Amino acid sequence: MSDLLPGNQIVKLVACDIKLEVRVILFSLRDRQLQVLLAPAGENQAMDLWQLPGNLVDRFCSLEETASMCLVEYIGCREAYLEQLYTYGYAGEQLVSVVYYALIPGDIYPNKKHTPSQWFPVDTPPVLISNHAEILQYALRRLRYKLEYTAVGFELLPDHFTLSELQSTYEIVLGEKLDKRNFRRRILKADVIEPTPHQRCGEGRPARLFRYRPDAVAEVKARRLFP
Repeated sequence: MSDLLPGNQIVKLVACDIKLEVRVILFSLRDRQLQVLLAPAGENQAMDLWQLPGNLVDRFCSLEETASMCLVEYIGCREAYLEQLYTYGYAGEQLVSVVYYALIPGDIYPNKKHTPSQWFPVDTPPVLISNHAEILQYALRRLRYKLEYTAVGFELLPDHFTLSELQSTYEIVLGEKLDKRNFRRRILKADVIEPTPHQRCGEGRPARLFRYRPDAVAEVKARRLFP
């Protein structure tokens, strides 16, 4: 079983020589799917086991610094949405795992200098070690919940996007179809996006490009957009 541990208990655990690690769940929209970056588990890949990227915490680094270094190590990028998810402690094991999740734009790829990490659809991941499958599912539930009342979904989009692309992002992450008229009415009423003077041309009529308002208080204005 896993338990949530307060920060002061983490300090005590480190003092007792219990190993402390950080794991980061990297989510991204790729090929019209929500995907997660996974790393091979150990040097022997014959069993095809995978794991969530992570590192042991150095005594001179904070948890968030360790998580940021993990982003640099695996995708060569430090600037990404990063949020602490949960702390897992295991009875009988000298290990505590502090888990973060990160949202990565679709144009960022794994760092080829690192171990051969790969993107996998969250709905059909490979076999994961230990309880990493449980952790991944919990992170997905948390992401979907936050999508309903914050602007976290915009972290997966480029700076400029169409309303159709925005709706598609929400549908992919939530795993359900949304009514087009209702979605647009709610997102425009929330006042968290604004039109730009640009358009995207393709098949049919050009589509207006929007952007997220950096001064929008999304946690208030967009609360419970999709109950």
